[in-house]
Amino acid sequence: MSESVRVSVVMPSLNVAPYIRQCVESVLGQTLRDIEIICVDAGSTDGTLEILEEYARGDSRISIIRSDRKSYGYQMNLGFDAAKGEYLGILETDDYAEPEMFERLYRAASAEKLDVVKAGFYFYYSREERNEPCPIASDVQASRVFCPLTDFTSPLEQVEFFNIKPSIWSAIYRRDFIREAGIRFHETPGASFQDTSFTFQVWAQAKRVRLMTDCFVHYRQDNEASSVNSPGKVYCVCDEYEEIQRFLDRRPELKGRLEPVMCRLKYDTYMWNYDRLSDELKPAFAQRMAEEYTRDMQDGKCEQALYPWYKWNTLHVIMKTPDEFVRWRAAEKAGVPYEINMFPGESFPHKLKRKLIGGYHCLKDHGVIYTWNNLMEKVRRRAL
Repeated sequence: MSESVRVSVVMPSLNVAPYIRQCVESVLGQTLRDIEIICVDAGSTDGTLEILEEYARGDSRISIIRSDRKSYGYQMNLGFDAAKGEYLGILETDDYAEPEMFERLYRAASAEKLDVVKAGFYFYYSREERNEPCPIASDVQASRVFCPLTDFTSPLEQVEFFNIKPSIWSAIYRRDFIREAGIRFHETPGASFQDTSFTFQVWAQAKRVRLMTDCFVHYRQDNEASSVNSPGKVYCVCDEYEEIQRFLDRRPELKGRLEPVMCRLKYDTYMWNYDRLSDELKPAFAQRMAEEYTRDMQDGKCEQALYPWYKWNTLHVIMKTPDEFVRWRAAEKAGVPYEINMFPGESFPHKLKRKLIGGYHCLKDHGVIYTWNNLMEKVRRRAL
């Protein structure tokens, strides 16, 4: 291995034998040669470890750490602690990277002495071999270096930035920044959304960040063992926000500025988590949401200005009548009319604005045909 390691690539693994070769070979084929590859295996039993050992025998840049715990956060901390590179990268072992990924990221980071440089990625479907690009920044957003804590003119802009997809593996991080800031992964069991608290800590403390419009990582969507496909992990996202709260409690100079941002992010995360759960699990999670946000409101952590009108009102419905929220959400999903006063006292201008914003986001996310069909379906239901 070269004496000068530009990027340490940490690769956590657990029973990913069908995908591991494609992943490892994508890193071995990087145009940036001055890298080290740290594979942290958590006790694979399907041949993954043996495949890693085979590659390690053939390339001195690869080292293997055996984790005694099945915890993504623990594995990542082991890898980061062992890393010697100027920058730290991550590649999950059911994904793979474009050959120029780490060279492009490193060149950008080193040229401007960045704490973090982050790119987009592809949603990758291997069964029908399809890649859908997911850029995280526009040309304007990618045109400058900024500090996430201080350089946004609007609180809503800051929320929007903190709310971009975590995708921690589409970035590299200056090793000294991570260590000096004391940033650690939450060492909860399994792969349980530990990217949530890690990302918040990074954005809260990084001073020099740049986003890139390019996409490099192919993020596999059809691995059924992935944590995002595990509805059994009902409250893992709650654990992550408790970890963020502990982080802010330790950093009073950040708490006043970022606690309202955290609560706003939590709303979106909890709603995403709620919608992915089975119907049997939803009432209990809605109750958890109601209890947490009731406490947050009482403690003055929530700022109405950070929420769109409809989200602020939905939040109050959840707090006041979580069971009613569950019935309303189920009816909405089934396309059945359900009368609920989601927007008490809403004026006509507010209602029009809410509808227009909803239509814009639907058009942006799903395209003209889907938006038109969705509108026609709502008109049809109202006519019934």
